[in-house]
Amino acid sequence: MTTSPEEAQPAALPYGTPDAPRIAVRGEAHLEFDPETARIGVTVLARGKDRRAALDDLTRRNATVLDLVKSYGDAVERLETGAFSITPELKEKSRGERVHAYHGRVHITAELTDFTALGELTSRLADLDLTRVDGPWWSLRPDSPAHRQARQQAVREAVQRAREYAEALGTSLAALVELADIGAEAPQPVGPPAPGGRMRSLAAAADDLAAPLDLEPQRQRVHAQVNARFTMLPPRL
Repeated sequence: MTTSPEEAQPAALPYGTPDAPRIAVRGEAHLEFDPETARIGVTVLARGKDRRAALDDLTRRNATVLDLVKSYGDAVERLETGAFSITPELKEKSRGERVHAYHGRVHITAELTDFTALGELTSRLADLDLTRVDGPWWSLRPDSPAHRQARQQAVREAVQRAREYAEALGTSLAALVELADIGAEAPQPVGPPAPGGRMRSLAAAADDLAAPLDLEPQRQRVHAQVNARFTMLPPRL
């Protein structure tokens, strides 16, 4: 019976050998950064006795919101229209399917990078009739340097921890055997979003425009975690 070269090789020892002891450690980083973007949701509503009236009002209000958001130029990084609906409301206690009114709704999402403009835009949107504003939701970009910084710090922390273990044994590290990213660098949940609702109750400025909201950006938490294995020089025990 012959043995293949692969079968003839001894199995790898997960815990090292007396001549090359192995250390396994975990490195973690928990950092905070200022947000890079803020997202708001705008819901435009309309109501009419017939379908066409509701649709015309919704179209007009939707155009007003889009024009207002676009007027902020480069401060707006992304503008998207989401769900749209026209829903009939049936009369109560009526025989047959008699429609009492039609309700229109369209949802718009805007993402901004200028937080000063965000406060002003949010107030102006909330000052529009039948317009609901939700948010803001603060975030970092997926390619933000913050994620790289957290990962690098986690690696440095793993190396430092392994060195401390080796020093406790009176020896030093010899080589890196394995470095594993366990994918824990995503920002942690920052809690529920700010409660939404119609914001017509905001105080108006002297020129009859809503006063800008003073929005304080919420710091973003970034967590990175790695597993690392090293060999060290044999200690004298």
